[in-house]
Amino acid sequence: MNIAASLILGAVTAVTAVVPTTTTTTPLSWQNCGDGLQCAQIRVPADWARRSAHKVTIGLAKLPAQNQARKKGVLLVNTGGPGEQIALLRQAKQSFADLTKWFDVVIFDPRGFGRSSVINCPIPAPFATEWVFPNKRAYDAYAATNRTFGRACAEEAGVLSGNLNSWQIAHDMEAIRKALGQAKLTYLGNSHGTVLGQAYAELFPRKVGRMYLDSVFDHTTPDLRTWLKPRAKALEANFHRFAAWCRSTATCALHGKDPVAVWDEVMAKARREPIPASEAGPGAGISDTQIASRAHFTFEASWEPLAAGLARAQAGDASFFAKVQGAPDPDLSRVFLCADLPYPGYGKLKKLEGDLRRDTPHIGWRAVWPMANHCAGLPPATTYAPHPIKAPGLPPVLIAGGEHDDNTPTADGRRLAAQLPGARFLTAVGGHALYLSGHPCVREHVHRYLTTGRMPPRGASCGPAK
Repeated sequence: MNIAASLILGAVTAVTAVVPTTTTTTPLSWQNCGDGLQCAQIRVPADWARRSAHKVTIGLAKLPAQNQARKKGVLLVNTGGPGEQIALLRQAKQSFADLTKWFDVVIFDPRGFGRSSVINCPIPAPFATEWVFPNKRAYDAYAATNRTFGRACAEEAGVLSGNLNSWQIAHDMEAIRKALGQAKLTYLGNSHGTVLGQAYAELFPRKVGRMYLDSVFDHTTPDLRTWLKPRAKALEANFHRFAAWCRSTATCALHGKDPVAVWDEVMAKARREPIPASEAGPGAGISDTQIASRAHFTFEASWEPLAAGLARAQAGDASFFAKVQGAPDPDLSRVFLCADLPYPGYGKLKKLEGDLRRDTPHIGWRAVWPMANHCAGLPPATTYAPHPIKAPGLPPVLIAGGEHDDNTPTADGRRLAAQLPGARFLTAVGGHALYLSGHPCVREHVHRYLTTGRMPPRGASCGPAK
């Protein structure tokens, strides 16, 4: 998922309280819950900052180690989102099969989701099919709808209202560690799961055993321009990878042309006047911001149809860009994202877009807008905003990132690694979620690290997945 962050620009108060974290140490009662999983629950305070009398439930699921007598312990996993995790584990058990050679793999639904105390927002979150907002009027209309959603969701959340951020979840993770009977936490976090890992590492550095963070969302940078630039550069680089592929591939519909010039021509034409889209109905037209919202350069599998769509748009029919791909994120996800990564309003974002257009003029500037689709207009909430991280006593953490990932660029992982004592950054030719997508070289390094503590050599990198 494409998300970004601002930081202190949100004008909301960060949680800074330090609180005791004792909670129940009653042994977990694991019950068979189908698909080879065992499930359990723990109870935790709704608000760890106040040790509220109100308690909520955190649902856990375990994929047991293949050999219980020889297992090395428990590995806690969060695959990102934010969103439901246990249902995903049911569908993707094979992704974790290697890990069960050594560990009980335990996953948990974050507060508000799935088998935890669930929040069912009474109205759906809006989904902007044109999330590169064309003007302030469109942004304001979307923000008003998103605000209505946010208020209704907050009312439904009850005691969890205002208590949905990585600071709270990190305390839930510490309660899970204790309930599992583990002296140290062994953790694998992917994507937004790395934000949870950063929070836990900062709050409980001496309780970390081994931690692997894949496709890092940097939660340590309180300057939005600094945070956005690597995303813009990575997206622009993927655009140029697409153009290079087109020049060298006979099956590309733009082969023999300059793909960059074609893109610029189509965007300029659509900016002057929407390009007709015959398949979208009489009178339908596609604007430049719609094309920017719907052109996907990150994955090679999308390049051939995209090239054909651009060739057709150059000829005067932009029907390819009338199709909206993908689906909205779970409603509650944006509440978490915008609490961890608060975002500014239209005026600041439009200025940032102009700044990014100077260095990434073709498509990289688009990186300003995805997070606005989540955060625009949401009511202010208690946040755990980005800030430099200090984690004295933290053992060495392994971090990995894909060179073509414009969602969580390698600059994020490198920046985090530089702040964590003894951390090692592993780069790979690939995209997002290297371990979960099955990158064999990355998986080999991760397995060695989690089972022995041995890091990749300094400067090590992985080539493309074979």
